[in-house]
Amino acid sequence: MKSRRKLWSIFGPVIVAAGLLILLFSLPLGWGRFSEQTEKQAAVSLSPKVFRGQKIKQQALQNGYVPFFGSSELSRFDVFNPAVLAAKYRRSYRPFLLGAAGSQSLTHYFIMQNLGSQLRGKKVVFIISPQWFTKLGQRPDAFGFYYSPLQTIDWIIHAKNNPADRYAAKRLLQMPSGRSSQTTAAALENIANGQSISRFQKTVLRAKETMLRNEDTLFSHFQTNKNLAKVQKSEKVLPAQYSTPQLQRLATKVGHQATSNNQLGIKNSFYTRRLSGNHMQALRDSQTNFDYRQSPEYSDFQLVLTQFSQWHVSVQFIIPPINQRWANYTGLSMPMIHQTDQKIKYQLQQQGFNHVLDLTDDGNEKYFMEDTIHLGWRGWLRADQAIDPFLTKQQPQPKYNIQNRFFTKKWQTSTHIE
Repeated sequence: MKSRRKLWSIFGPVIVAAGLLILLFSLPLGWGRFSEQTEKQAAVSLSPKVFRGQKIKQQALQNGYVPFFGSSELSRFDVFNPAVLAAKYRRSYRPFLLGAAGSQSLTHYFIMQNLGSQLRGKKVVFIISPQWFTKLGQRPDAFGFYYSPLQTIDWIIHAKNNPADRYAAKRLLQMPSGRSSQTTAAALENIANGQSISRFQKTVLRAKETMLRNEDTLFSHFQTNKNLAKVQKSEKVLPAQYSTPQLQRLATKVGHQATSNNQLGIKNSFYTRRLSGNHMQALRDSQTNFDYRQSPEYSDFQLVLTQFSQWHVSVQFIIPPINQRWANYTGLSMPMIHQTDQKIKYQLQQQGFNHVLDLTDDGNEKYFMEDTIHLGWRGWLRADQAIDPFLTKQQPQPKYNIQNRFFTKKWQTSTHIE
């Protein structure tokens, strides 16, 4: 008897604490609202925690933040980043940056899944990079880094028997993340085969969803990120009033100073860290065999377009260029790039997505690019000339015409527009 009491005195508090923790995350708790400061930090954090989360994004979008979907270009917090311009000139919108290195269409599609009521009938900005369209498409490790079981479960519970959902289930099953849970994998198999998920699967997934929602809400309150300080510091460099000529002169000056140690128009720090010395010689003609015309990414991108159509979202697409001098050095085929560009635009315009800023031919402009493939000082200013009026002026209600042929292998592998 004494030994039992002794064991309970040692392990009892641990068992009770574990039980309370399980109860805490199992109940559908509200946890209140986030502060304005937390919203500001989350909007520019580019944190995987925010990326995978739900409630902070939902609240921010309800409060007027606009999603800017993209990848690593959003992390370049120079003076002309969209978040800096919007903050400095007190615009009616504030960007909520959703993208980092490795995030592509499939990630963004699942990121959207629990934002329906916040995105329906709204506007977004989507930066679509040619570099996403590689032969194998989305890298599984990068997808896994941003994978959110919460968003996936939400999607599974509401999935329908249609071409988009069947395709999404098949793609997710190709990723290790999609098979990380036995229940999730079994449910995805059902959806991929055009079948409903079982009652047992739905019960298990809903229980797990509640726990994940509580966990997300609790830990989203803890925002520790230095990007907001970068935005605020960059604001001080900009002129008090928005003036295109003045901003162009500033962009030219900043770009000139920032690219002084090389002839490729690449930011000094990037060139020194990634390209100088023996690295440059090894990269000469290294991209002669690159081809972005055939890729599963085209069908992953179609998932995003289908979702935008279902929610009647107006989208400003931006297709960034590639640094022309870098392309010349590495042997990247510009005819291939232009064919990739035409294929992306065809897929957009055939379905009614007509707000497309195509910057493909601007890669040779001075100080337009920050490095090899990312927009820089004058590039962001050019993008802003499309972004600001799109978001601040009334736009016609979009009329989309979604075509399931863009989910086919034939479209993925086609090198000619049909």
